[in-house]
Amino acid sequence: MTRYVVRRVLIAIPVLIGISMVLFTVLALAPGDPFAELATNSNVPPDVAQRLRADLGLDDPLPVRYVRWFTSLLRGEWGFSFQSRMSVDRLILQRLPVSLWVLGSAYVLALAVAVPVGILSALRPYSLFDQIATGLAFVGFSLPTFFTGLVFILVFSVWLDWLPFIYRADVDATGLSFVMEHLRQAIMPVAVLGLFQGAVLTRFVRASVLEVVQLDYVNTARAKGLSEARTVGKHVVRNALIPVVTVIALQVPTVFAGAVVTEQIFRVPGIGSLLITAILASDTPVVLAITFVYAVLVVVFNIVADVVYGWLDPRISYA
Repeated sequence: MTRYVVRRVLIAIPVLIGISMVLFTVLALAPGDPFAELATNSNVPPDVAQRLRADLGLDDPLPVRYVRWFTSLLRGEWGFSFQSRMSVDRLILQRLPVSLWVLGSAYVLALAVAVPVGILSALRPYSLFDQIATGLAFVGFSLPTFFTGLVFILVFSVWLDWLPFIYRADVDATGLSFVMEHLRQAIMPVAVLGLFQGAVLTRFVRASVLEVVQLDYVNTARAKGLSEARTVGKHVVRNALIPVVTVIALQVPTVFAGAVVTEQIFRVPGIGSLLITAILASDTPVVLAITFVYAVLVVVFNIVADVVYGWLDPRISYA
């Protein structure tokens, strides 16, 4: 197992270098100039703006700029935000706790709903419970999050006036009041994201369990006298979770990248809203940092998923 992980990490290094080259080249050639505002600002002399561009190396050849950016990234220096006037790593760390809190809670909610509902639906196929769960799952992932978000705002904020529809990170409270206010603000974005992701995962869990539960070794376990709970828990669910782990591994990195649409609707000051603001302002260092870290997380969690495969199914060997 250790040799396999080391080999996968070594393979991931050139992959990430290639991804960084593509990201840097695309963003460098994209239209937009972070210093366009300075060019139109009459209070900034042209020679000052040109000197700033030279100091930041914006007019250097593309390969030189890439090598400078990548070596700085390896040293832990993610660049300087042109718009926010602060280092990129500091800017991201300011937004990261909110994204982890909201999106992490949404993913926990999705798993808490999808796994038991998907298993019960597969164990009782075409029953009333299965039909209701399947119907709700289809509705859940058919409706886009911006629509369900607006419906939640209309019902719970406008009509009932129960919950705030704007998420404020700077809550003027302490102690238990601080925690409760953050919980109230997070209920709607967490519910919108969690139910959408839960609907998608429910279909995967149901399909996987339904396929495994019909295999011969499951019938053999039942014929030996094992209880239904032990048969399902040890022989069905464990093997059925292998394709589900793949989906989860691909979705977990989105906790860092943020849910762009949902964060915009509820004004959640997370990584997703930061990414949109940086793109609109042509703040290339911020966009580069967020997208590259997201790519790293995708590669890392794919390796984690492969390791989990071997734990779930002993037949998988990495020798």
